[in-house]
Amino acid sequence: MTAFRKTVATATLVIGIAAIGGAAFVYSGFYNVGADDPHTRPVFAALETLRQRSITMHAKDIQVPDLDDPKKIAEGAEHYSAMCTGCHLAPGMKASDSEIRPGLYPQPPNLAERGVHDPKEAFWVIKHGIKMSAMPAWGSTHDDESIWNMVAFVHKLPQMSVEEYQRLTGSAGSEGHTPGHTHDHKESGHEHGSESGADGHEHDEGSHEAEDASALSLDGLKAGAAPDAEAVAKAFRTALENGDRAGVLAQLAADVTISEGGHTQSRDEYASGHLAEDIAFLKGARSTLVSLGSMPMDDSAMVGSETEIVTTAKGKPVTLRSREMLDLKRDGAHWKIVRVRWQSEPLETKGG
Repeated sequence: MTAFRKTVATATLVIGIAAIGGAAFVYSGFYNVGADDPHTRPVFAALETLRQRSITMHAKDIQVPDLDDPKKIAEGAEHYSAMCTGCHLAPGMKASDSEIRPGLYPQPPNLAERGVHDPKEAFWVIKHGIKMSAMPAWGSTHDDESIWNMVAFVHKLPQMSVEEYQRLTGSAGSEGHTPGHTHDHKESGHEHGSESGADGHEHDEGSHEAEDASALSLDGLKAGAAPDAEAVAKAFRTALENGDRAGVLAQLAADVTISEGGHTQSRDEYASGHLAEDIAFLKGARSTLVSLGSMPMDDSAMVGSETEIVTTAKGKPVTLRSREMLDLKRDGAHWKIVRVRWQSEPLETKGG
């Protein structure tokens, strides 16, 4: 019993001395916390193990949604481009291109090369951040859907070429226009004036000249890359041009979003309103397909096209360039359009 008491006393003394020594070390300020002075190997190993185990434990019960949804990937591209490239880089970007990354310690992962291995952990880190690092808790300013969009995008990022990345980040979130024509939008909706063309729309060929026509970039798309998806895109365009309302709606998924004229519509909103206007417009116009390309991504795909449209606005012949970007997803044996983005600009105006 005496030996046991001596052992306990010795252990207590050792612990007490270690605690005093630790406190003295902390208060001495001897340890360099500068980001340009790396941790010792034991300290780094301990912190790295603590970090990874904490993330794994806290993220284990998170439910992962469908990360192959083209809408999620496109929206995530917009967020990533604005919020993440300074630390985590992008395809074609070097560390020296960032002013902040070279001075960070520990170095953030290069997500353009490694992506994310566990979507649950990536979601948790983006939402909650990491203490004593440069990783912020984006959950304080972004909802879960936005964060999952970023995860979906980063999950695909390592497989993207520079051109594919630039196309996604250039088009993500941008609002286009109706197929090949521009409307004079008022706060209450479309302007239907007395100087309309044969279709009854108010067409103002100069109203959107300030918009960036390259927002819907078709770079990175290749003709025939996703032939089945391209066939659906062609059927969608043909139905619009032929006034086939049922044919148009047959290509659209139930949860499709349609961006035109600076606002986004659901399938039902488009079917009950602007679809009829688009059909009427295209009926009075001459359309020529200039280019069409696609990019497959597992069970999803993107199809982009450029069309030249000749019409009449305010009694004058007008030539428009229309860009269309469709996001499609495989539904069983078929493809459905889940997102539509349109943009147009005048190419030439004739007459006085």
